[in-house]
Amino acid sequence: MPEQGNDWLGKSSVLTADEIIQVATVAVAAGISTFRLTGGEPLLRTDVVDVVRRLAQLRGPSGAVDVAMTTNGIRLVNMLPDLVDAGLTRLNVSIDTLDRQRFHELTRRDRLDDVRAGIAAAARSDLRPLKLNAVAMRGVNDDELIDLVDFAVAHDAEMRFIEQMPLDANHLWNRQEMVTRDEILNTLSTRWHLEAVPMRGGAPAERFLIDGGPATVGVIASVTAPFCGDCHRARVSADGMLYTCLFAGQGHALRGVLARGEDALAARVADLWSKRADRYSEVRSEASTSRKHVEMYLVGG
Repeated sequence: MPEQGNDWLGKSSVLTADEIIQVATVAVAAGISTFRLTGGEPLLRTDVVDVVRRLAQLRGPSGAVDVAMTTNGIRLVNMLPDLVDAGLTRLNVSIDTLDRQRFHELTRRDRLDDVRAGIAAAARSDLRPLKLNAVAMRGVNDDELIDLVDFAVAHDAEMRFIEQMPLDANHLWNRQEMVTRDEILNTLSTRWHLEAVPMRGGAPAERFLIDGGPATVGVIASVTAPFCGDCHRARVSADGMLYTCLFAGQGHALRGVLARGEDALAARVADLWSKRADRYSEVRSEASTSRKHVEMYLVGG
């Protein structure tokens, strides 16, 4: 988030729970089997438990859908029991550092203890796989990569390192300051033997067995090893904009179509997806940073 803050959406601009379920119902009919609630921060939404419960009740051709969540973990420890009871099946928690001062500098909040408590609670739950996400940043946390993996393994979780992408609100991204996939793997290989896990499919992370397993570590290399051709994910923002790519220059409004019914919505989404041409992360030159894109805090990870 930029230091000066942002213009927040008014409550009337945000999709209601009914509208979210309407979009999700159309998605399930089209073959979508997994929903991930991300952000921003999904646990700030007062009705998030109800949204999880209603999503978990949807049924597609292959049965119940999978309901996952990515959270900063600050409110997790208190909300986890209700989320599990509602039908949440998988969880990702973002934690870029284990150092309290660094955490405060990165998040502008002294809440590392709350995040660690939430991760500990998740480790005690039945939510699996449990994944921890960290953006690898040169001169910030690149000296903690091994410590973060040790922390994840101790909590029966998979650590996933993400290459820093040019989606920051301050437009300060510099490729030279990005910690690359190869650098991450080289650092981890000084401690462990890493063996690639086959059959990645459309998943964003390459996964590696640690010393033969069962513990694993993942790397999401959107910049140096883009995977656009295999991506099968779409995003709907809090205000009802459909994004066919995380690097998209614009979204497509769905809210106006909702009033026309599910058939109209299904036709609109199918048309947009069939015309999907976003391949921004495959553009590896510095010029890619000048492309118009939607800020990460509006679209989610």
